[in-house]
Amino acid sequence: MKATAALALLVGATQAAPHYTFPKLSGTSDWSSVRQTANFQSNGPVTDVNTDAIRCYQRAAGGAPDITKINAGGQITWTVAPSIYHPGALSAYMAKVPSGQTAATWDGKGAAWFKVFQDMPTVSGGQYNWPSNGKSSVSFTVPQCLANGDYLFRVEHVALHSASSANGAQFYISCAQINVSGGSGSKTPSNLVSFPGAYKATDPGLLINIYNNGGKTYQPAGPAVFTC
Repeated sequence: MKATAALALLVGATQAAPHYTFPKLSGTSDWSSVRQTANFQSNGPVTDVNTDAIRCYQRAAGGAPDITKINAGGQITWTVAPSIYHPGALSAYMAKVPSGQTAATWDGKGAAWFKVFQDMPTVSGGQYNWPSNGKSSVSFTVPQCLANGDYLFRVEHVALHSASSANGAQFYISCAQINVSGGSGSKTPSNLVSFPGAYKATDPGLLINIYNNGGKTYQPAGPAVFTC
């Protein structure tokens, strides 16, 4: 019985190994200002872009205990556990928390999300290669022109190794609760999207053979990146 149990644990660990989470921001502890995701133990992905899980992949309703302070124009760094194992596109979104709520209470519903980062692959021999592959931490710049206040910050890595059929793309997602200060407020983000709603399973950036693409330029899913 002990041997069987040990084997089961080993198999489970092996199966989970290629998958990953984004459990914390630099300088914080796991799931303190990052909302605990449903895959916090399994590390498994979201594959249906039409479910609420595509927003923050939360384990349960409600927020995390803390809100992390971030300077506009500064960096926000996420820890990846253990690392980005699969090839695919890394992106980041933010959403301004509505008046009367906080980053710890707002659920992030509605057309409030704007993209602040999108990495792009190089192409070699008809195959895409992303700069995020293999990283154990990823950093993004919070736009300096944003208004001060509470935001949700959503990190997303979509693994595309099995994306040649619909719903084959694998989404690894987390949302952090942050408070931005030092922003100029000189520009209001436009082209806002909702989750679900921002993506379709048949988007060119999600339904794709990354190993034989004919040298075409990759078309990321979602809106263009907001810039100041």
